[in-house]
Order: sequence, then C-alpha cells, then structure tokens
Amino acid sequence: MAKQEVVEGFKFEQRHGKERVRVARVWKTRQGQHFIVEWRVGITLFSDCVNSYLRDDNSDIVATDTMKNTVYAKAKECSDILSAEEFAILLAKHFVSFYQKVTGAIVNIVEKPWERVTVDGQPHEHGFKLGSEKHTTEAIVQKSGSLQLTSGIEGLSVLKTTQSGFVNFIRDKYTALPDTRERMVATEVTALWRYSYESLYSLPQKPLYFTEKYQEVKKVLADTFFGPPKGGVYSPSVQNTLYLMAKATLNRFPDIAYVSLKLPNLHFIPVNISNQDGPIVKFEDDVYLPTDEPHGSIQASLSRLWSKL
Repeated sequence: MAKQEVVEGFKFEQRHGKERVRVARVWKTRQGQHFIVEWRVGITLFSDCVNSYLRDDNSDIVATDTMKNTVYAKAKECSDILSAEEFAILLAKHFVSFYQKVTGAIVNIVEKPWERVTVDGQPHEHGFKLGSEKHTTEAIVQKSGSLQLTSGIEGLSVLKTTQSGFVNFIRDKYTALPDTRERMVATEVTALWRYSYESLYSLPQKPLYFTEKYQEVKKVLADTFFGPPKGGVYSPSVQNTLYLMAKATLNRFPDIAYVSLKLPNLHFIPVNISNQDGPIVKFEDDVYLPTDEPHGSIQASLSRLWSKL
C-alpha cells in the first residue's frame, strides 16, 4: 500500500499514525443490562504528505492527536454494540473518505477480554471479570473501497496431560532428547485468520457477525487440540496438531481464506531426584517442572489455493 516516490534522487516511502490509543465503551439496555468493550487501537495512514518531510509545510498532514480524538468521537457515535472488526473498518473507512490526501488506512485493535460474571447462577447486569486470551483484528482499507480484514487470538493457553508424544526425529551427536509416546503438551496459541471479503461493499450485514465468528473459530481451534472429551486425540507432534487445527478452521468456515498459527512448545520436564541413598522423587508421569524458557517455536500457515497471500 505504501507509495514509493523519488525525492531528491532517493527512493522514499512514508506513513504515520497513532499507537496504543485506549478506549472503553459501555452500552446500557433499557432492561438494565450493561455491555462493555475495552480496545487498544493503532492507526496507520498512507497519505500524500511528502512536503512535510522535505520542507516546512504541514498542510497535508492529519495530526496524530486528531487520530486519537477520532477514536473517541467514533466510539461515542456508535449507539449500538459492535465488534472490534466493525469498529476497525469504521475508523479506516472514515480516514480514507474524510481526508482527500489519505489514500489508505490500517487500523489494528486488541480487545481486552472482559467477561460477564455470574452470581448465584445468574448473569450479573453490570459485573465483569478479566479473562485470558485476547481478540485482535486488523482492517486495511484503501480509498477505492478495497478491504483486507484479519482477525486473531493472542494468549490462548491450552494443555493436555497425556495423549502426546514425539519419536523418530533426527538424531546426531548433539541430541539428548529421548523418544517418548507419553508426555504433557502445552502451548499458548497465537492465531490469525484472514477473511475472504475484499471490498467494503461485500461484508456481512448481520450485527456482531465477527464477534460470533471469533468465538466459533476459538472453539474449533481448542476442540481440535483437545479431541473428544472421552479419550481425547493423540498428538505425534506439535507440528501435526497445528496443521489439524488450521485445516479444521478452513474446513469449517468458508469465508476464511487464510490461517496462521504459532504454537510455542511449553515444556513440562519430568522430575527425577536422587541422592546417595537412592531416589527422593521417582518420576511416574506425575511430578513435572513447568518451564517456558527456552521453548520450542512452531508456526505455519494454511490458505486456500485461490487465496492472495
């Protein structure tokens, strides 16, 4: 999207924006129920403002303070509950349509996971607790109306105490890891998926469509990792599990064109402790040392054949 120009004999690209704009929005129904979102917003604008770099001329610049204020103004204008994806698109669309010099906009949002609490078996009207994994999104919008929309998850922590192994890998003089068909497997999933919608005019009109889709994708990823509740599913490697999770997502959601997953292998090391008198702790698939440094890093992406990478 960045436009490369030749200035004073050099190739030049530029962009500017505002990062880490924090905003919370509360909606209240007539029945007394409250809803809240908390977002961290990042904005990047591509615009024809080369003169601000080359000389004393800021007449084509959208001030980053204006971008910050726009986040709050647009949040105020949203009288109905909306998803992070919808808000990102709304902001990006505003910047490319309102400012003549802006040719494209990227809006990133990270949503803090506030979850409604339950008291005495009933959902609380206005009480919330902080969850764990975060909902992310990025909307890239150009003046022509073209769109690239990506959603994601950060920090989805999952663990299995069995049904995992790792055998028959390459061995050389530096290899100390033994084969095993019985181990714990734990990871913190970072997922990104890109929707197939390529225009502002082709988006689903169903309210909170992308919020529902986020919850559904998260469930597919977790269910594939764990397997059936009775017996689970065996994982011969984190690599294989990652692929099955990505494939399940594409198979389940036809409007998702691309999936990228990162699964660090967070190790639980068997504990065996002995002294001169014999074993103090003998490992019997029961006592482990949890550690996340160093950890394995496994990542891959999967996309449909027609998808634009």
